[in-house]
Amino acid sequence: MEKEILLEKIEADWITIEVIDKTTGKTFRRNLPVRYLETDNGVALFGETLEGKPAQIHFLSEAALAKINDLTGKGPDCARCD
Repeated sequence: MEKEILLEKIEADWITIEVIDKTTGKTFRRNLPVRYLETDNGVALFGETLEGKPAQIHFLSEAALAKINDLTGKGPDCARCD
């Protein structure tokens, strides 16, 4: 029986994307020099624009969004402790 390894984060300096063309149905795969970081808070992608300037995209998890809403006073109106 294989033991499951729990990761706190996943990191990579390159990502592989796979797309299916909607017209032809053909699958295309590309390796891109994009830094990838995944944690409980979501996924972050780091790369460069066509001008060579740093760029970032963040996809937040539901848990991260709930934390942000709570910190900004937009969360549920209830006490954390009894």
